[in-house]
Amino acid sequence: VGCGQGPALDVMRQRGYRATGITLSDEDVRACRAKDHHVLKMDQSFLEFPDVSFDLIWARHVVEHSIFPYFTLTEFNRVLQRNGYMYLEVPAPETSCRHETNSNHYSVLGYGPWTALLERCGFKVLEDVKSSFTTPMGPDEYWGFICVKEQDKC
Repeated sequence: VGCGQGPALDVMRQRGYRATGITLSDEDVRACRAKDHHVLKMDQSFLEFPDVSFDLIWARHVVEHSIFPYFTLTEFNRVLQRNGYMYLEVPAPETSCRHETNSNHYSVLGYGPWTALLERCGFKVLEDVKSSFTTPMGPDEYWGFICVKEQDKC
């Protein structure tokens, strides 16, 4: 989800996965297709895939761009197979980078609200990964959630 110009698709291909990417950028679609990736222009909140289409969803730094993350995550649940996995990574709020003030970040939530929202949307958090590092602006942090789909929410 939000494949950009395909770096994650490159890694997935190298590991033997057959991946489908989505993006809203025509330029990114062209760049990915030039590398022979299967990429579609599509909004993460309005997925045009049939129910239970995928066994893995990789959503790194995309859901904070959703104006309604509950709806977006419910769409992810809809297209994911039961017991399928999702990796979600989001920026932490109130760091020196102030992600909550980014003009296209609409959903920069705290850790507790993210885990509660994932559970409401039918996911069980199996593991979380907190990545802390220093930027020119100061300390920053991202949260990764490795989840499994436990129940249908569509």
